[in-house]
Amino acid sequence: MKVLVTGSSGFIGQALVRRLRTEGCVVVGLDKVPAASTDIVCDIMEADRLQVAVQTAAPDALVHLAARIDLDEKTDLAGYAANIEGVENLVEAVQLTPSIRRGLWTSSQLVCRVGYLPANDTDYAADTLYGKSKVRTEQIVRGADGAGREWCLTRPTTVWGPGMSAHYQRFLRMIERGYYFHVGRGPLWKSYSYVDNIAHQYWRLLNVPAEQIHRRTFYLADYEAIDLIAWCNAFQRAFGSRSIPHVPLAVARALALCGDAVNAFGLKRFPFNSFRLNNVLTQYQFDLEPTAAVCGPLPCDTEQGVAATVAWLRDISGAEPRSPGR
Repeated sequence: MKVLVTGSSGFIGQALVRRLRTEGCVVVGLDKVPAASTDIVCDIMEADRLQVAVQTAAPDALVHLAARIDLDEKTDLAGYAANIEGVENLVEAVQLTPSIRRGLWTSSQLVCRVGYLPANDTDYAADTLYGKSKVRTEQIVRGADGAGREWCLTRPTTVWGPGMSAHYQRFLRMIERGYYFHVGRGPLWKSYSYVDNIAHQYWRLLNVPAEQIHRRTFYLADYEAIDLIAWCNAFQRAFGSRSIPHVPLAVARALALCGDAVNAFGLKRFPFNSFRLNNVLTQYQFDLEPTAAVCGPLPCDTEQGVAATVAWLRDISGAEPRSPGR
């Protein structure tokens, strides 16, 4: 199978390219950023170049991951043009490429606000411009019937593991250095996804019979939700850091208000504020049974993911393993 992966230099993209190549696929990575996993440097906003690139690659299948994924835009949906016009451009390119039999189109859990469980696939409740742009992604794909191919939509949840963004690296470094604290005593259940597991899920969605995926929407995450407290404690143990203290909710709220004030004075990267406290406290668990029924068992458990992530963090920082309790 020859697979075109857009967004191949991204976090999920690099993991997926590795997995597909391990499975013997011919992979063509397309991204506007050069990388080892990128074969074609092309911005999906450049419609003409994109059409030529897709037709020249002539893949059997498409996994669309390219997107603007941050939450920084506050005023204008046009800032997320890649998730709207870029998807329209790719749909047109797929329509002009008869070799493509199947397309996996990536959306986001944030088509609904965190904590909201939709009644059906088109029950949207986005509360960010990014989420609203991904609603448009879904509407464009559905409106074009996946460009006339076998297709499905995927909604990844929070993805973690080797290669993750600087934001999540800072979070784990706080645990490593003993700066992190738990809010309350939990548990706080969340549907997270380890990156090698989500790569496996994409691989399976490419290979199962069409009737199992066509015109469906799948949440992609590990099948068992994690308890945020237990997950952080697993990292603490792997780092050999001091035990993570528990802070009462009332104290955490007061600290968050202090963080809001610090942010207002221009220190935007101050690590704790009301927004982050709300993210910590908001629990979300999705029904992963439909995904599990199609994609089957996952290759990695949480402990394996934690160990691999800590090893990666040490590798990129050149740090020596710490003794427990230090």
